[in-house]
Amino acid sequence: MTATPPPASAAAAPLSEAEDRQWASFAHLGGILGILPSLIIYLVFKDRGAFTRSESKEALNFQITLLGIQIVAYIVGTILIIVFIGFLFYVVAWAAYIAGLIFSILAFLKSKDGQAYRYPFALRLIK
Repeated sequence: MTATPPPASAAAAPLSEAEDRQWASFAHLGGILGILPSLIIYLVFKDRGAFTRSESKEALNFQITLLGIQIVAYIVGTILIIVFIGFLFYVVAWAAYIAGLIFSILAFLKSKDGQAYRYPFALRLIK
């Protein structure tokens, strides 16, 4: 008896226009929770919708930028905590967090209407 190979998994169906906008907007709104929602949406839906691919990539680049700013600010702040000025770096880290919340919500509102959104500052690490 020969074993039959398992059937090849079918490629996921492309997203409809409404679903494409929905997942793109969720990628931005997920920034409120951090980097993981944008990363997961990018990895799962990047090949199913062009708008979702571009917007989740934009959101992911922005979240990577914010994470980098926060890590550097906390490290420098911890090193300089001996001197009072170190406190300012903790303020910078919190300001980056608040900026992430605000820009994620703005991006969500734009992308749910089908409009592309570019964050005012983000390292474009994912091409």
